[in-house]
Amino acid sequence: MTDTTAPATKSGVRISGAFHRLLAFSGLIALIVVFSIASPNFMQTQNVLAILQATSVNGVLAIAATLVIITGGIDLSVGTLMTFCAVITGVVLTYLGLPLPLGIVASILAGTACGLVSGTIIAKLKVPPFIATLGMMLILKGLSLVISGTKPIYFNDTPGFNQIALGSWVGTIFPAVPLPNGVLILFVVALLAAFVLGKTQLGRYTFALGSNEEAVRLSGVNIDRWKIAVYATAGGICGVAGLLIASRLNSAQPALGQGYELDAIAAVVIGGTSLSGGRGTVIGTLIGALIISVLANGLRILSVPQEWQTVVTGLIIILAVYADILRRRTL
Repeated sequence: MTDTTAPATKSGVRISGAFHRLLAFSGLIALIVVFSIASPNFMQTQNVLAILQATSVNGVLAIAATLVIITGGIDLSVGTLMTFCAVITGVVLTYLGLPLPLGIVASILAGTACGLVSGTIIAKLKVPPFIATLGMMLILKGLSLVISGTKPIYFNDTPGFNQIALGSWVGTIFPAVPLPNGVLILFVVALLAAFVLGKTQLGRYTFALGSNEEAVRLSGVNIDRWKIAVYATAGGICGVAGLLIASRLNSAQPALGQGYELDAIAAVVIGGTSLSGGRGTVIGTLIGALIISVLANGLRILSVPQEWQTVVTGLIIILAVYADILRRRTL
């Protein structure tokens, strides 16, 4: 996954962006060392797999958020969109009794459609992204409850559904490496997102919109179309997250989802993506997602109360944003 910046970005941004990611990676290593010393249980195989499994859902959501934030926007609906996609999957597989592949496609298409709606509201109606996605968050939360009848939808009658996240294709080939499928899917999504950002026209315009949207408009580019495409792509990625969370729980929980957007955005910011737009990488987001998971897991093992875990995460987010402010001041 290569370091990608806007076409018109100065070389100095690349250096400072790389330094930010190096700092985040160093922080990740430091956390692992500290928690390993503090508790012998931290580096046990089962705990490491649990950390990776927890990272898979938040990591996929964070990748979706990364695309949007690079454009200079924000998407507060990623968590509830994930839940909505899980519920749609439940309707297709459990209520309608259709085959598993159709449930997978339905989840991704539902996410893409919702992202398309959000992008259209933002691009065509000129509603600020914060307000548009806040409204979408509430709409999707309500629809999930309405469609499901406020009850969980279980996948007990869908053989193999829980293997989407909990199985191990790698483990069947290399028994000594029981890497969960959810983690493998995260890596595949990350590679595809990095390819899109680094090698496609959509990626180039994603960075360009965040760097200088007016300049892109004046160059004759249809910025509305590309902005909608970014939100639709992010929505499709949220559909993948919906499959992962439903597979892990073997159910679609309609009340779940709100709050996940905060962890996703935190991972993006910690990973070095600028909230002002125009800069960011998928690898940085993955590091940020791992930091969130390692921190939560380590504090839990040390029996730190949940409320203090939240305080620590909030402090890290503030420090990450402040680091981005300092970086922009040096340009």
